[in-house]
Amino acid sequence: MMPYERLTAWQAAHELALAIYKTTDAFPTTERYGLTSQLRRASFSVAANIAEGVAKRGNGELRRFLDISIGSLSEISYALRLAKDLAILTEEDSNRLDALHSKAAKLTWGLYKSVRTRGTTRSRASPSDHPTIRPSD
Repeated sequence: MMPYERLTAWQAAHELALAIYKTTDAFPTTERYGLTSQLRRASFSVAANIAEGVAKRGNGELRRFLDISIGSLSEISYALRLAKDLAILTEEDSNRLDALHSKAAKLTWGLYKSVRTRGTTRSRASPSDHPTIRPSD
């Protein structure tokens, strides 16, 4: 298992990305290069930037990648709202994705805050050295 896979924030972001990919399969083909593409790229970005940040040296670098993830989560929030308002998303899908988004956002913010309080020096440590890494279930 890669170190990032043990992060609960990454797990939630990955779960969100999977749900977005599956849900957007049902979007109209006219949205292939619009909302479908935007939601997929943003959801990929959240999980990918967490993974990349963990591989970098120093908490400053990790925070920078987490900041990008947080920005992508904001983008997802708006895209989901737009899709709902355009009646592209059902109420059920909207509620499910909103819940997954909220979970990923809370965990990513929590990780960001945890890293922020630890200072700026960090070597490539083992996953057990990181305060927010937990074994996956």
